[in-house]
Amino acid sequence: MQFFKILILLFLFYSCSFDTKTGIWKNDNIVPNIENNSVFKDFVKITSSDEKFNSIVQINEEFNFIINEPLRNLSWNQTLLNKENNIVNLSFDNKNQAIHKSKKISLHTLNENILYEKNKIFLSDQKGNLFIYSLQKNKLIKKLNFYKKKYKNKKIKLNFIIENDIVYISDNIGFIYAYDINLDKIIWAKNINIPFRSNLKLSLNFLTLANQNNDLYFFNKKNGKLIKLIPSEETVINNNFQNKISLSNDEVFFLNTYGSLYSIDNKSFNLKWFVNLNKTLEKNLSNLFYGSDVVFYDNKILLSSNENFYIINSKNGSVLYKKNFSSYFNPIINNNFVFLLTKNNLLVALNLRDGEIIYSLDLAQETANFLSTKKKNLIIKNILMVDDKIFVFLKNSYVIKLDIYGKIVSIIKLPSKLKTQPIIVDNKLFYINKKNKLFVVN
Repeated sequence: MQFFKILILLFLFYSCSFDTKTGIWKNDNIVPNIENNSVFKDFVKITSSDEKFNSIVQINEEFNFIINEPLRNLSWNQTLLNKENNIVNLSFDNKNQAIHKSKKISLHTLNENILYEKNKIFLSDQKGNLFIYSLQKNKLIKKLNFYKKKYKNKKIKLNFIIENDIVYISDNIGFIYAYDINLDKIIWAKNINIPFRSNLKLSLNFLTLANQNNDLYFFNKKNGKLIKLIPSEETVINNNFQNKISLSNDEVFFLNTYGSLYSIDNKSFNLKWFVNLNKTLEKNLSNLFYGSDVVFYDNKILLSSNENFYIINSKNGSVLYKKNFSSYFNPIINNNFVFLLTKNNLLVALNLRDGEIIYSLDLAQETANFLSTKKKNLIIKNILMVDDKIFVFLKNSYVIKLDIYGKIVSIIKLPSKLKTQPIIVDNKLFYINKKNKLFVVN
């Protein structure tokens, strides 16, 4: 295994408040080489300036977006909604009324993500507790803690995914286990003694995830038996970036903390291609890489690295387009149009077919203009497409709503402050607030 990692390394080396009155500007000081190898024969040679994109691009007045209609989503059983990690245009009642508020779910810090399945909310805290909250019964119906007393002083981060009433859970200790909701029991558990460090994906008969050493695992989801282990490059220093996994019908796409993107056949588990996106690779093997989630759409992969945004051919790994900006958030893709927020808060719309920028605008400036205030920083929590509009969720719980042409149509404040990432299911918005209470907004 170690020999394989060394070979890969050698190959790579040589190959909120708004203003003082409304409050939206509150907390504005918070800051969030390809070698000549047959595998890469179709790669496009792309050069780009080191100067970061920071331009305002006006939309052509005759341009017309044609996008897919909003979907009434009925489940959110994995971190990014689906196996491709592409969150679709979601339908929402848009009344902004709190129709449900729970009691405090945990006394401890809750982890970032919540899931929804069959009228239940799933969430976890840093004591390793998995909570299941019944919306029908309006109460907590399960608190599961897999861990023994020796872990009581350790902060535990759970990642989980749900399928057919089974919750598959991994953690930052090295455990992976499956919990049957109906039987109320752990049906299998494994310990690899190395912290897991990725999202989880389910496909065919396997569960896939990665550890902090950038090893990619495939487990039999029925009994936990290891099907395949694929090692990749390790980094000397770990940062907060986690390995990212996305699926198509035929491939597993794996972006590791070293900055390498892999395509693996999900039947034979053979490597199809890989490419490294770490710009500083040749300088120091300990360089820290940051990237967004890997999004698969129409035989293309979209992701951000530290400094650039990539659109990559999923069949051969060739870079179709490379842009001089990057994003902390996943792009929104709808009918070959891409909407994303850059790290300097530019809202950019791209044409996925030709990589051309349709428009770019300074969201903070547009917000200031809308409110007739001075421009300040916006601290952003997430971005979603909802009812044909772009919803920008701020950390201070304001939501900026823009039409798809980039015009602000309204700014609202949620009934309570966001703690977790918001999800939208059955035309309703779900999130946990700062007091660890579940809020449901219609």
